[in-house]
Amino acid sequence: MKERRHSVTILMADDDQDDCLLIRDAFAENRLPDVLRFVENGEALMDYLYQRGAFADPELSPRPELILLDLNMPRMDGREALRIIKSDPELRDIPVVVLTTSRYEVDVACSYSTGANSFITKPDTFDGLLWLVRNLIEYWFKAVKLPAR
Repeated sequence: MKERRHSVTILMADDDQDDCLLIRDAFAENRLPDVLRFVENGEALMDYLYQRGAFADPELSPRPELILLDLNMPRMDGREALRIIKSDPELRDIPVVVLTTSRYEVDVACSYSTGANSFITKPDTFDGLLWLVRNLIEYWFKAVKLPAR
């Protein structure tokens, strides 16, 4: 059985720069500042995953072990990106956590039916975000067995 790498990559697709900074700070508080990569829309997410354009170098754009996906982004929203990811045999095994401000039941249902692994509404406080990040790390990288790549 292949050992999991000590270094992981989490790719966050979110167009809200304030949310990205807060997430970066929350990961830094949890002593994991270097695991995050960011893209600002669904098209950039797909370019990253397919290693196209600015993301062509696999050393600079490693395959993520987890995707944090906002639903409401310009150019290609998270709903469409999720549909593409989960319909592609090369990408579908990457866990996708929808991390959004939406509280709409239709977004929850649609996300899960499209293949999201989790749906989380963004916390309202930084303490809530710290708690969320700590639990994401514990769950996805300590408790869960992910496929080896």
